[in-house]
Amino acid sequence: MAVEIFFDGLCEPQPGGIGTYGYVIYRDGKKVREHCAFIGKGAGMTNNVAEYSAIVAALEWARAHDLLKGKVVVKGDSQLVIRQLQGEYKVKSLTSKKFFPVIQKLAEGADIRYEWVAREENGEADFLSKKAHREYVASR
Repeated sequence: MAVEIFFDGLCEPQPGGIGTYGYVIYRDGKKVREHCAFIGKGAGMTNNVAEYSAIVAALEWARAHDLLKGKVVVKGDSQLVIRQLQGEYKVKSLTSKKFFPVIQKLAEGADIRYEWVAREENGEADFLSKKAHREYVASR
């Protein structure tokens, strides 16, 4: 079983704006889940917080649905977030640091690789994060 998770986060305006995310999960090339959500707004909200929130939500769903048994590739277009997860960059922000123990716990026992993809290859997750943003703004 091969699982691919594409994620994206959005905060507008950046920083301190409306934070949303989107993710898409494929198993063996077939889409099994797509989801988007509003996560918060104001002080402390950034693109990175939105990106990390997307990863946490996707991994929680994948774990709950027994998808973390085989190889898993988590893909996003944020070089900073991907390189932090790969251990290439240090995490300095206090708001981003809070996500690491959560992600490590969710990834426990799983064969997960984090991979950067160009924005053009992350269109579905990008669309979903923008959709959540539009829906939140329209509801106000």
